[in-house]
Amino acid sequence: MFNGILIEKDEQGYRSTIQQIDEALLPEGDVTIKVEYSTLNYKDALAITGKGPVVRHFPMIPGIDLVGTVIDSNAKKFQSGDQVLLNGFGVGEVHCGGLAEKARLKSDWLIPLPTAFSARQAMSIGTAGYTAMLCVLALEKHGITADKGDILVTGANGGVGSFAITLLSKLGYRVVASTGRVEEASYLKKLGAAEVIDRAELSEPGRPLAKERWAAAIDSAGSHTLANICASLKYGGVVAACGLAQGMDLPSTVMPFILRGITLAGIDSVMRPTADRIEAWERLATLLDKDVLDDIAQEITLDQAITTANQLITGKVRGRVVVNING
Repeated sequence: MFNGILIEKDEQGYRSTIQQIDEALLPEGDVTIKVEYSTLNYKDALAITGKGPVVRHFPMIPGIDLVGTVIDSNAKKFQSGDQVLLNGFGVGEVHCGGLAEKARLKSDWLIPLPTAFSARQAMSIGTAGYTAMLCVLALEKHGITADKGDILVTGANGGVGSFAITLLSKLGYRVVASTGRVEEASYLKKLGAAEVIDRAELSEPGRPLAKERWAAAIDSAGSHTLANICASLKYGGVVAACGLAQGMDLPSTVMPFILRGITLAGIDSVMRPTADRIEAWERLATLLDKDVLDDIAQEITLDQAITTANQLITGKVRGRVVVNING
């Protein structure tokens, strides 16, 4: 038996509780891990609260991120005592995840914990920082350099947004941060934002083609926000789309694509190939100032995770939440 969060759905309804879990509940996998840290992402909060159809099988241990130590392995590439890192691959949705003291996973989903980071630091970054890095890499691969103009980051107070700002700023880009909490402007400017705008400027229905404002954007909102971004990109601009916090629809037209030659680059972090994951984490190791992790991330215990998930859903959490599983 081990301690963890268990999501259940039956005739009594949908519920998430912290309880002792039988190891027999763990699904198949060739590596068993003693989990040290996990995180709370927006997707985890949707799963825990039941506010979104994230969980596909019940009962389920949530947690799309984890870092821990291998305690049993049938895989050649990992041995007992190795520290490993997981982001995504449907864990916490269709396969039991990281918000518990133990996890059993497929070795193909794991990468070694980068030597540049401690276990806690890796989870301070987590899927949010890793996704932000994938977005920045996409802009670079599409030729967006710092001299092309401003880069817009939406959802700026969230995990992806916070890391996108600090990474872009470190690379010399001028960053415009869009947020629903403009009172957090000092936090965003400390991360590197040169300008902060209210998300209301972008969240309502807009024109199919608007004034050119940004060379590129990293968007975690979707819906009207993404449509307005596309309409406002400069000629040859790129938007890396990685989320749907406002909605999964895209009420846009082809006009920005054919008249301004813009690119909409979809960013998937869940099923990303191992080589891409390693590239992203290697870049994070070279770019991130470790001190910024203290500004972006807060640490909680497993016992606080369910309450914090509800706060995250209502927009009351800034940056990243690291869960100390054994704290």
